[in-house]
Amino acid sequence: SSMAGLRVCSVLVTGANRGIGLGLVRQFLGMPSPPAWVFAACRDPKGQRAQELQNLASKQPNLVIIPLEVTDPASIKAAAARVGEHLAGSGLNLLINNAGITKLNSLDTETLENMTRIYTTNTVGPLLLGQAFLPLLNKAAQGSPGSALSCSKAAIINMSSYGGSIASPSGWDLMQIVSYRCSKAALNMLTKCQSLGYREHGILCAALHPGWVQTDMGGSIGQTPTVTVDASVRGMLNVLSSLAEKDTGTFLDWQGKVVPW
Repeated sequence: SSMAGLRVCSVLVTGANRGIGLGLVRQFLGMPSPPAWVFAACRDPKGQRAQELQNLASKQPNLVIIPLEVTDPASIKAAAARVGEHLAGSGLNLLINNAGITKLNSLDTETLENMTRIYTTNTVGPLLLGQAFLPLLNKAAQGSPGSALSCSKAAIINMSSYGGSIASPSGWDLMQIVSYRCSKAALNMLTKCQSLGYREHGILCAALHPGWVQTDMGGSIGQTPTVTVDASVRGMLNVLSSLAEKDTGTFLDWQGKVVPW
């Protein structure tokens, strides 16, 4: 498999109870040499919406479910502490900021409350997670041989969207969801800032567009998405396995193509 180049000892995925997050967890667990630790973070691990994750965890000793509300700084700190305890002195190789929300509001119906909530989840959450997990990512980078950046060493991957591309003309026809698109454009800038700020720590940072995927969110805009979760996730893991120094701070899609800012 072309994912063979991706050798991570530990990975944390946010929003891991369904959709792309759950797909990523499944693929990591199914790798020929899976990570020693797969941390699956979600809001309500005991709830109905995390049932599939619970079923997986009961069969997979290397899967640890972490309660995490990405809009709550205390929850983020607690999650980082819990992950640190499990890792017991080794670092975290890969942080995948996948948790995200959307709401179908137009230019006319957008509100302060709605825009703030979506920005807090989709943009501020990944910023705070980067801060909280920096010491563990740092530790992974220091413990990894060689200086070249890679996802096997230490990386932050932010799940973005084509909808956040300011340069792309076709996004508007597909989704006039203002707050979501603004939050993803801001997430792209955050990715750029993280790539510049964390380079000296040996941490690669990139934004990924997963494709228009058949998930609850993907289907919420009324048409049928074109990409399955499985195809998207396999594609993204291939992309992660090939990311190198030159790719830090870039915005790529699930097939490895550059998405315009």
